[in-house]
Amino acid sequence: MGQHWSHLTPTKRIQLDAFIRAGMKPTDIAKELGVHHTTIYRELKRCTYEHLNSDYTTETRYNPEGAQARYEANLRAKGPELKIGHDHALANFIEDKIILDHYSPCATLAFIKEQGLQFDTQLCANTIYNYIYRGDVFLNLTPEHLLYKGERRSPEDKQDQDRAREAPGRTIEQRPWEIWARETFGHWEMDSLMGTIESEAALVVLTERLTRYGLIFRVPDHTMESVVKVLNRLERRLGKDFRRIFRSITVDNGSEFQDCAGMERSVRNKRPRTTIYYCHPSSPGERGSNENMNRIIRRFFPKGTNFDEVTPQEVAQAEIWMNNYPRAILEW
Repeated sequence: MGQHWSHLTPTKRIQLDAFIRAGMKPTDIAKELGVHHTTIYRELKRCTYEHLNSDYTTETRYNPEGAQARYEANLRAKGPELKIGHDHALANFIEDKIILDHYSPCATLAFIKEQGLQFDTQLCANTIYNYIYRGDVFLNLTPEHLLYKGERRSPEDKQDQDRAREAPGRTIEQRPWEIWARETFGHWEMDSLMGTIESEAALVVLTERLTRYGLIFRVPDHTMESVVKVLNRLERRLGKDFRRIFRSITVDNGSEFQDCAGMERSVRNKRPRTTIYYCHPSSPGERGSNENMNRIIRRFFPKGTNFDEVTPQEVAQAEIWMNNYPRAILEW
């Protein structure tokens, strides 16, 4: 049976105040009170204040009575018509999963089911979305924490894309039907993610079409040479298995993918190692799995991230997180 999360009560708030005065750490306090550690951190963030002592020094204190009063006021503001009612443990869990773990409401519900977590209330994804957009149910969760949906391209940007260069290799029309049908393993889509204008580094993202398994590589710059080096590194690691695992790769016609021969040629014996296919200009849907993967990665590295400041360890963590993220296409 999964763990049943509890919520702070008036008694526990008084105990929390005593533990804080005793100098205990929030994580140890959470264990003593039987709540999640993020509940303690949020409580302290909301309900501490600067107390002025008689000698004119100040110290940070927790106000248990004020915290309880605020808590009850929030309950009254939510109103009795909400299905979530007084299931504050579920509300806290949903907030933590979406804000801290970058999950969507659907993925959060899938996680609850998979882990066997028990709550007093059962909600559907639409109800959670409605609560978020209401703005008066969750204390910290807002629409800004939901999945990045991207900005519309301006007509000028689209015209620039439409004037794209001629593909230096096979086009997507030449791709065999088995790749379109996602019936066999080993056919990938590849794209790159850029950082801020000041960022020279970028990410190269590979997504396998059948399993949606993803690989992320941090590269020092947004160039053809860096992309070829990524494939060379993979081939050296996989040896002769590279040709079996990477049977084809579909890319867009960006400048970083213009060295078709370099991407297709083996670094070990100069023979063909894979087949590259190029999408049409302004057609991201032809790499749909890759585009969706990029949107998921943006939860970890939002737009505006400077990849010069991102470490390989952080990229590896993002890759693990991405491949364990529940998705509807994989039945969660």
